[in-house]
Amino acid sequence: MMCALEVSSFQLKQWGGGADTLGTMRVDIDMNTQATDHQALEPHVLAVDDDPLIREMIADYLIKHDFRVTAVADGRAMDGVLASEVVDLIVLDLKLRTEDGMNLARKLRDESAIPIIMLTGRSDEADRVMGLELGADDYVTKPFSPRELLARIRTVLRRRRSEVRQGRPEGIRAYRFEGWELNLNTRRLTAPDANVTVLSKGEFSLLVVLLGSPHRILSRDQLLDLSRLHNDEVYNRAIDIQIMRLRRKIEPDPSKPTYIRTERGNGYVFSVNVETVY
Repeated sequence: MMCALEVSSFQLKQWGGGADTLGTMRVDIDMNTQATDHQALEPHVLAVDDDPLIREMIADYLIKHDFRVTAVADGRAMDGVLASEVVDLIVLDLKLRTEDGMNLARKLRDESAIPIIMLTGRSDEADRVMGLELGADDYVTKPFSPRELLARIRTVLRRRRSEVRQGRPEGIRAYRFEGWELNLNTRRLTAPDANVTVLSKGEFSLLVVLLGSPHRILSRDQLLDLSRLHNDEVYNRAIDIQIMRLRRKIEPDPSKPTYIRTERGNGYVFSVNVETVY
C-alpha cells in the first residue's frame, strides 16, 4: 500500500457519454503536489450503482483511502469508462433498476479479467451464488459499511497482484511507471499530472517494448524486431531518433535520462520498475 496522501477536497462531475445517462459521476481529486505525482499509480475502482447516495458514499470513502474512483449509474456508462480508461476493480450492483446486473457481470467476465465485487441484497443468496459461479471475486450485502467494502477491495487486489506475479492472468491492458500510465487499448499515455501525452505510432510501439522488458538491455535490432510485432514501421537507425523523441516526452530531464538509459555498444534499457495491469 502506498503512503497516505492528503486529500484536500473532491468534486463530483458528470462523466461524458450523453445527457441521458443520469447520475453518472466522475471523481476528481484536488491534491497537494506530492499526491499528484502518484495519482496515476492509485488503484482505479469503477462503481456501478443506480443509487446516487451509494455512489457518493463509495467514492467519498475510497478516495480518502488512496483510490481513484469513477462512479456510474448503468451499463452504458460503465462500457464508456472501460473503453477509455484502465480500471483495476469493479464494484457492481446486481439489482439495477433498468437492467440486469447479472448480465453485466457475465459480459464483464466474458470480455476481461478485471476483478468484480458484487453488491447484493441480504436475502439474495441465489444471486450471490450465481455471481460467484460467473466469476465474480467477492460480494458485499446491502446495507454495508464502507469499511467492509474497503477491506474486501484491498483483499481482492492483493490476491490479483499475487496472481500476476505467478503469471496467471492473460491480456495486458496497461503499464504504469513513476506516475505514468500507458493504456494499450486507447494508446493513451497519461502523465503524473493527468495530462495526456500524444505519441506517434513508432513511439508507442517502442515504449510498449521497453515497458514490457524493464531492466533488460535491448539492442537496436531487438527493438526493431519487437516493435514490428505491433504492426508499425520503425527503421533500424531511426530507433535512436524515436528514443530521443520519447525521452523529450517522458523524461524529467531529457539530457540526463533516468527512464530510458543508453548502454553504450549494447542498446537501451528501461531502468525503472514497471507495473503491469491485466
